[in-house]
Amino acid sequence: MSSSTSKRPGRRTAQMQTPTSSASESRAARSGGVPGNAGESAADATHGAVRPRAQRTAEPLLPAPPDDETTDRQFAINLARGLQVLRAFTPAEPMLGNRELADRTGLPKATISRLTYTLTLLGYLNRSEKYQRYRLGAGVLTLGYPMLAAMQVRQIARPYMEKLARETRCSVNLGMRDRLNVVYVDTCRPGRDNSAQPDIGSTRPLLATAIGRALLIGERAKERQAVLNRLRLNDPERYAVDQPQWEADRAAFAERGFTLSRGDWIRDIHAIAVPIHQPPDAERIALNCTVVSRRLADDWIECTVAPLLLEAALRIERACGVTDASAAAGPH
Repeated sequence: MSSSTSKRPGRRTAQMQTPTSSASESRAARSGGVPGNAGESAADATHGAVRPRAQRTAEPLLPAPPDDETTDRQFAINLARGLQVLRAFTPAEPMLGNRELADRTGLPKATISRLTYTLTLLGYLNRSEKYQRYRLGAGVLTLGYPMLAAMQVRQIARPYMEKLARETRCSVNLGMRDRLNVVYVDTCRPGRDNSAQPDIGSTRPLLATAIGRALLIGERAKERQAVLNRLRLNDPERYAVDQPQWEADRAAFAERGFTLSRGDWIRDIHAIAVPIHQPPDAERIALNCTVVSRRLADDWIECTVAPLLLEAALRIERACGVTDASAAAGPH
């Protein structure tokens, strides 16, 4: 790590040591969607309140999946229903029966019976004769593996993530956006002393987490606004709770170069995150460090973890061939 320093606001300026000169400031200046973009800030100022008729404005809107009454002839309803069944399973509820699946999906039980029968024959579900319920089958893994294996950034980032986990004793995770959530595509666990140990494929909310806010900051302005609009329409109450923290974190990012969560989603879990800039046609990626709050002392996560996280992010970008983050991110 270089001995040059990165400027930080307030009395702790001298305590922050970053690996590159003014790393946090340079990353923030190169990132899209932070305050200073006049075109976007003017539009964002109108989003403090929930507006039920937002669909009729000129704002970009992330499309919602069509329902059974859709007029979209290209949309395969039966395929969507099958995927809906697969998404109903969770780590907390790994086994579900037809009635439970019908309750969770809103689909008729007769439809569920046909879908579970078909998915079982195809290997995407396994049926337990003892419990008369279903669990996800190995076929689901075969769907995800080609995508993970083809993500070159995972292989490039892995050694930097392992080093970061050793140095900070934080869980270090790589995440991407799955519509209105974050999904982890890689994770490094420092040891048993940190209970913040997620796994590949686990999901997090966008606005309530540091990594989710970092992903949004790394998006192009139009796509970011579409996601925010869909979040607002999908769950107005949740959006009203999370939106002030999003605005505050986005504004702070311009100066410090990272997003910060002090128990915003889970009270005892604190996290810090940065977007990883990629070529224009690549998926948006973000990197975070998470730690249980009882291990924190004063501003340890900002003064100790932040410089190391910023260094790792810059090294990953350079290893991916991204030398100009503003160009890589595309038009904002």
